[in-house]
Amino acid sequence: MIEKLDMFITLAREQHFGHAAEACGVSQPALSASIKQLEEQLGVLLVLRGSRFQGLTPEGVRVLEWARRLVGDARTMQQELETMRHGLSGHLKVAAIPTALSYVPALTAPFVASNPGVTVSVLSRSSSEILSLLENLEVDVGITYLDNEPVGKVTQIPLYRETYCLVTGADTEQAASKRITWQDVSRLPLCLLTKDMQNRRILDGILSDASADVAPTLESDSIVTLFAHVQTGLWSTIMPESLATTFAIGTLKTIPIVDPVAGARVGLVATHREPHAPLISAVLRLARHLSKTDKPEP
Repeated sequence: MIEKLDMFITLAREQHFGHAAEACGVSQPALSASIKQLEEQLGVLLVLRGSRFQGLTPEGVRVLEWARRLVGDARTMQQELETMRHGLSGHLKVAAIPTALSYVPALTAPFVASNPGVTVSVLSRSSSEILSLLENLEVDVGITYLDNEPVGKVTQIPLYRETYCLVTGADTEQAASKRITWQDVSRLPLCLLTKDMQNRRILDGILSDASADVAPTLESDSIVTLFAHVQTGLWSTIMPESLATTFAIGTLKTIPIVDPVAGARVGLVATHREPHAPLISAVLRLARHLSKTDKPEP
């Protein structure tokens, strides 16, 4: 039953029998047969079928909620038993918004140092993708914005507050400034993240509130691409200070943006369940410790 429910979760996520079968590592006929057996066991139709996947029935939507809960609980049980036998071990999967990637080592480094039997994967994803990955049990925890847009029913622990600065070439006119206003920033040729990134939506809101609407001449979903274009001297960009100080080196300058000094809270999120799996419980404890530690913003 748990294996079939896991396949059903994958099918609901992929919305394609062939892609779901590939993700599960089985043939498409085997996946279709498992879903059919699950429907027979439960006595309801779960999937609308035609020549291809057409969605879930109302019963399928409800079963999906239970499937996520049951598969999550089964995985938690297995991890607890493994921890009882061998201590904390396994693979922790973290998804982080791109602007938080420079912070991630503050969490992962002490976690791995304290738990040498644990390995870690870090994925760069948008805030909406992180919530979807958590819901579908594809990652263990996420690092994302907490306040600007709804995060749903998740366990959340604030980690830091990001504030913003202008990143520009060292030989530009504004490079000598100690600080710069949002109004002045809006007049510069800017390259910014695309609007599917919450960071961009936050910046657009700040600029709009400051009556400093901006139309960037270049957009990308890659922070590396933005820094590369700033290096040419033709563009400037707006970045969280923690990220800018990590990557703005050599010929780049960072200038705090004021009037107002705006920011957004970033924190750790995990699926809201009790009990959490041992790996997730351990990283939540560390995040709470980091959240309470008196330290300057990263």
